[in-house]
Amino acid sequence: MFKKRFLLMALCSSMLLAGCQADGEEAETDVADAEEQTENQQEQSEQENQAPATEEAEEAEAQQEDGGEEGTEDAAFQYEVNADTYAVQPIESSGADPQVALLTYDDAPDGHAVEIAEILAEHDAPAIFFVNGMYLESEAGQEALRAIHEMGFEIGNHTETHASLPDLSPEAQREEIASTNERVEAITGERPRFFRAPFGQNTEASREIAEEEGMELMNWTYGYDWEPEYQNAPALADIMVNTEYLNHGANLLMHDRSWTRDASAEIVEGLRDKGYALVDPALIASPKREEMAQ
Repeated sequence: MFKKRFLLMALCSSMLLAGCQADGEEAETDVADAEEQTENQQEQSEQENQAPATEEAEEAEAQQEDGGEEGTEDAAFQYEVNADTYAVQPIESSGADPQVALLTYDDAPDGHAVEIAEILAEHDAPAIFFVNGMYLESEAGQEALRAIHEMGFEIGNHTETHASLPDLSPEAQREEIASTNERVEAITGERPRFFRAPFGQNTEASREIAEEEGMELMNWTYGYDWEPEYQNAPALADIMVNTEYLNHGANLLMHDRSWTRDASAEIVEGLRDKGYALVDPALIASPKREEMAQ
């Protein structure tokens, strides 16, 4: 009887032990599965935290990389063009240095503009190159403009054919101005922000067109390189630096000419020796451009 009871107890113990072992293995498997699931959830959570959660977040990130939404670039403007004198002056409360001069070159790219740009780049001197559309018809002209733009220089509009605007109808003036903007944009990807009328002759129509195109009108404070006595580098460099018209914000007019090219380095250094900084055109405000009709 005792033996039978012992065998029965032994049998039950064996069954209980086997069941416990099976339960233990199953429990260990469940724990392992749970740990793996937790790790997967944590990894997924980390990945979600690293990526933008919404399309809005992606757009915000892209805007941050591009410098913000449209219009925020206005905050970078430090100067404006005086509507009466065309001098460059600090925007009120900008804290910008008033002792600056602006270099500008008209009639580009007629033959020497790329060389002028290279000289200016060597001297870290910013400038605006006002271009005529007629010089952009050839492949050489387009390559020249592209090279100037890629060096970081501002490109301005100086009309298509350098015609006297008061002699043209409003429709012809629009063609002179708008067509040059389109040429420049096709080559550089950017439309000009500044407009200078040939001979400084703005009209009511040209002012309206410039405003529609989102361009700031710009004439000049002084210039000399078209006068015979200054068509050599030493004389031109001397007068551009030592003229009585040099003052804070002076807007210097020059042209795409060989003697101007040869004088450019001396002009840059002479202005700096007199304490003038050369203002970056990117810091000069221009009207906000409206959406152009397609």
